[in-house]
Amino acid sequence: MIRGVRGAVTVDCNTEEAIVSATEILLKQLIEDNNILPEQVASAFISTTEDLNAAFPAKALRKFAGWTYVPVMCMRELPVPNSLQMCVRIMLHVNTAVPQEEIVHVYLGGATVLRPDLGNTTSK
Repeated sequence: MIRGVRGAVTVDCNTEEAIVSATEILLKQLIEDNNILPEQVASAFISTTEDLNAAFPAKALRKFAGWTYVPVMCMRELPVPNSLQMCVRIMLHVNTAVPQEEIVHVYLGGATVLRPDLGNTTSK
């Protein structure tokens, strides 16, 4: 059964090295907190806020010790009102039998995953 495991981390500066380092830290934390084996990860979706240079965040996957390379999608996000800036977010699709309610989602450095409420169509 495929489960979604998500996390977010703030980045201290907008350099490629900082983004790769933050991505690697977040991946390790997600895997450790959920007792996931790297080979259980079916795919990884990495996104960064627009204020980061998001050219190569997937490099962290290749550098991660013991990591089995999986398909990765990387993209820049559109700015979200009230959302923390300089943030990397990861969604792992994991082949595991762990019940959804036992999955730990990781947010490091005060990161947030706020999204606009698209269902709110009332105008002020």
